[in-house]
Amino acid sequence: MKNLLPLIGLLCLLSNPSVAGSTAKTSPQFATEEITLFAKSVEKYAAAKGARAFIIGRMGRPAEELPEGIEFTHTAVAIYSSITLSSGDVVKGYAIHNLYQQEQQIDRSELVTDYPVDFFWSAYALRAGIIIPSPGLQQRLINAYANGVHQQVHRPAYSVIANPFNEEYQNCTEHTLDVINAAIYDTTDYAQLKANTQAHFKAQRIHISGVKLALGSALMKDVTTRDHKGKVLTATFGSIGAYLAQNHLLREAIILEQDGSQNPLRDVQPWLAQR
Repeated sequence: MKNLLPLIGLLCLLSNPSVAGSTAKTSPQFATEEITLFAKSVEKYAAAKGARAFIIGRMGRPAEELPEGIEFTHTAVAIYSSITLSSGDVVKGYAIHNLYQQEQQIDRSELVTDYPVDFFWSAYALRAGIIIPSPGLQQRLINAYANGVHQQVHRPAYSVIANPFNEEYQNCTEHTLDVINAAIYDTTDYAQLKANTQAHFKAQRIHISGVKLALGSALMKDVTTRDHKGKVLTATFGSIGAYLAQNHLLREAIILEQDGSQNPLRDVQPWLAQR
């Protein structure tokens, strides 16, 4: 089973609501105070940058278990919103719109809105990927979520290594990409979205042997290569950042560490250097 760890940790495998939420059945990797402090630091960073909508990533597996080229295992969209507390008070903050695996049926997904502390509750490292789109795309994303576009492009059949170029399966990162493209192209026609993705998006190749993939498909319901022909390609947090940078739709892409330090997102550097 050890050889399958990179496969298991690819994308969103441990990001179902029971793990991500504050009422998780599994124990968090950090003290509640640490998680809360880090989550607030992410919110403060985004707010200081004037981000009304941004793409956020977290590590749901230890870094050493991730395949080459994968920095974050879960991707979602954060929208600055009015949030009603249990007390009835309304506050401003970031609501995070996720695609999570269902707890009882891991090869099916559902859409769940949570908040920064919930989002980082099951993180294996308190580091966040932050992609801030251009102001115009931010507004388009806000409008898309307000109009239910995320629901219209949701495909419940789930695979950890979903092929972003067809509609057979979907994972959290592909869903995020689909919402972004729906906002960019102002359409929820899924065939058109996939055609646009094929034409303009460069997916991440996953370097895992065919034997491991076959074994993973046999052992785990949420791993399949049925939607792939030849090389296994999938959407990643970094490839979304590169896609936005390439098309001049990126304002900033960084990794925020627990100690407050910031590092550039590696995948976007070649595109930014060309500007």
